[in-house]
Amino acid sequence: QFELRESGGGSVLPGGSLRLTCTLSGHSYKDFTMAWFRQAPGKQREGVASIGLDGDTRYSNSVKGRFTISMDNAKGAEVQMYLQMNNLRLDDTAMYICAEQPRGLVSLWQSDFNYWGQGTQVTVSS
Repeated sequence: QFELRESGGGSVLPGGSLRLTCTLSGHSYKDFTMAWFRQAPGKQREGVASIGLDGDTRYSNSVKGRFTISMDNAKGAEVQMYLQMNNLRLDDTAMYICAEQPRGLVSLWQSDFNYWGQGTQVTVSS
């Protein structure tokens, strides 16, 4: 059964770090791209980081240099994608949502992605 499942969210002080994990299971695509999006209350969903099967990555300007996306595709039927978030700021507070597309388009546009997880909450607060 196809599933995207996020974990790793929580509350952290400004300047702190968190690592998010997205587990993709039940897929059978030979090529795919995964990404992290986030949505804060009252704001539109925005792309944060994206990664292709070849390791190509893309980041939004707001997280570049602070966040690192990576993928582990060596677990057989499951794929795990990570988002290491360092030097977190108050404006990083949002629901972080994992997305996947069965193509190799490394993009931060919502319309390029077909499948979405439920999200994991990240709260940065002093």
